[in-house]
Amino acid sequence: MNGIEKIVGRIQADSQREIEALNADADRRVESIRQEYEAQARKLTAETQEKAARMAADQRQRLENAADMERGKAILACKQACIDEAFRQAEQRLTSRPAEEYAGVLAAIAARAGQGDEEIVLSAGDAEKVGVLVVEKANALKEGAAFTLSSEHRELEGGLLLKKGLVEINCSFATQLRLLRQDMAADVAAILFS
Repeated sequence: MNGIEKIVGRIQADSQREIEALNADADRRVESIRQEYEAQARKLTAETQEKAARMAADQRQRLENAADMERGKAILACKQACIDEAFRQAEQRLTSRPAEEYAGVLAAIAARAGQGDEEIVLSAGDAEKVGVLVVEKANALKEGAAFTLSSEHRELEGGLLLKKGLVEINCSFATQLRLLRQDMAADVAAILFS
């Protein structure tokens, strides 16, 4: 039995060596596969971080652009409000002049805008306060003019209307300043914001 035991022992030893060799080969393969997947994981992690960084930078740029746009809108609105206030104050200064000066301003507008044969329509308050004086001054400013004071009154916050038949020319301060604003807004902005 000694011989059989030796043969069995050798078979067992050979089997054990084969098992160990197979296990070592399997371990090498497992390690190779593990290293390969770790490399892939590192690569994917780096790509993902890179992509996330690009996306974050893009998002930040969009937010900064949006903030710049909002800031620009706010500045523009503020400037617009300042220009509005400048024209509002100009209108207020025109209407608060002394009667003689105010009548002169209205007469100059009528003489410049009219042919000379129109009715001058004023607000009720202006007609009572300076109506006759406006007509006299307008006729004096325009050679051959025969402006007349209309018995009609309109709700005007300064200025006048020139009426001839069914045709009216709106020379109210609000209209005149709106027209001036279109031409002068850039100049006013330059004065206010330079």
